[in-house]
Amino acid sequence: MATLKHINSKNADYGAAEQYLLFEHDEFTMKPVLDETGRLIPREDYRLSTLNCGGEDFAVACMRANLRYEKNQRREDVKSHHYIISFDPRDGPDNGLTVDRAQELGEKFCAEHFPGHQALVCTHPDGHNHSGNIHVHIVINSLRIEEVPFLPYMDRPADTKAGCKHRCTDAALRYFKSEVMEMCHREGLYQIDLLNGSKNRVTDREYWAQKKGQAALDRQNAPMIAGGITPRQTKFETNKEKLRQTIRAALSTAASFEDFSSLLLREGVAVKESRGRLSYLTPDRTKPITARKLGDDFDRAAVLAVLEQNAARATEKAAAILEYPRRGKTGIQPTKAPQTAPKQDGVQRLVDIEQKKAEGKGRGYERWATMHNLKQMAATLNVYQEYGFTSPEQLEAAVDTAYQEMRQTSGKLKALETKLQGKKELQRQVLAYAKTKPARDGLKAQKSEKARAAYRQAHESDFIIADAAARYFREHGITKLPARKALQDEIEQLVSKKSSLYNTYHEQKQRYTELQTVKRNIDQILRRSEPHRRKEQSHER
Repeated sequence: MATLKHINSKNADYGAAEQYLLFEHDEFTMKPVLDETGRLIPREDYRLSTLNCGGEDFAVACMRANLRYEKNQRREDVKSHHYIISFDPRDGPDNGLTVDRAQELGEKFCAEHFPGHQALVCTHPDGHNHSGNIHVHIVINSLRIEEVPFLPYMDRPADTKAGCKHRCTDAALRYFKSEVMEMCHREGLYQIDLLNGSKNRVTDREYWAQKKGQAALDRQNAPMIAGGITPRQTKFETNKEKLRQTIRAALSTAASFEDFSSLLLREGVAVKESRGRLSYLTPDRTKPITARKLGDDFDRAAVLAVLEQNAARATEKAAAILEYPRRGKTGIQPTKAPQTAPKQDGVQRLVDIEQKKAEGKGRGYERWATMHNLKQMAATLNVYQEYGFTSPEQLEAAVDTAYQEMRQTSGKLKALETKLQGKKELQRQVLAYAKTKPARDGLKAQKSEKARAAYRQAHESDFIIADAAARYFREHGITKLPARKALQDEIEQLVSKKSSLYNTYHEQKQRYTELQTVKRNIDQILRRSEPHRRKEQSHER
């Protein structure tokens, strides 16, 4: 999944941002890494480009703009904004995402959402934690050097004017996250819902505390490992992570909020409820930790939902014991229900060795294909059993069902995309019409027809945009323009719903592909065994 992170900087040295992007830095101190001669070490692989710098160096262009508009001259001024789009590590092998493609996406995202700003766009192939995730850095000068159209995240007239500064408000960050989600959906990349929180919410402070703690623990364990001693602890956990595990352990067994509270109290954790929100107080703290800081899994709604499920499961289990008494060893065992998804990895199609030999493949390929087919036949049998199928007919019915489910979700996804595009077009027209309000108000203030004609001619471009937007509203039967904030909220809700459908569709597609592969392999095995079966029957006669 792609994530979006924002950092603002008051550093007046714009070259420091470029230096960070081009040269190796220590992941803990963020200081440059030097070689034995004291020189900076260039990063092994990156892509770098500039926007709106007029052929100049990014730092020079930013300083010239600041001097021209007399902005960013004070120490407390935010000089630049740094946005980081981190893609899922699986996007490379699974979806064909490359560094060059990520750089193109970053440049397009920057041009669309930060127009009029001098910018650096740089793509790195790996994160500082060596997770293998491609990520894009977008560094913009906080000062805008050109007048730009009214964008959905803007709420003040100054947000569009040259010489004014970029503001990353909460609404703007939500808008950027929704646009990152839309970009990943459009490009067929992995994506989660960035707008509705996360199950585990890990802040930057906690993340770096875990990294530094793990590094210290590794240094402490190194002498013991060298001496052949197995350390007692090899994984460092922050206090918040320990609290999350304690809460989850209590939730796994509790069936009511009272049980949940008492189980936590045994571990020294007091749970409190205030204004419909939960907080957790550990023995080493005087101030409780709110559920919001731990993640969505620990808020009141999520906790009560788990407790209700536990209570319902306990009731069903008690009813099942009363209705179905324990049988002896000779009793009839209940049939295992088919599972909804296999536990094994995806199976691959069998190779038609005879056909490949007819195409000119040699003995080496035949040996490889024979071994490949043996492995895939075993994998096919494992998946077949994991799903709980008992006959080829049941498998064929499951393939048809999976296909219909996939098509149904695809239809819903397309309908939702059409609705979302309609809302975005309406938003674009509303914003364009709002941008022309000063010109329209000025026309009303003119006293004579001649003055109105002259005014309209002087502001012709604004009235062309206003007339086009008004025509769009008439064609779609819109008599009252929606509020911009309400329209943006509706778009974000549609994006979240689309993200859920998007992931569901991909899961159904993978399931259908796997079932289809299993069916094809079994059909191929049955076709191969048919001549041998007929031959055995003729010998029996």
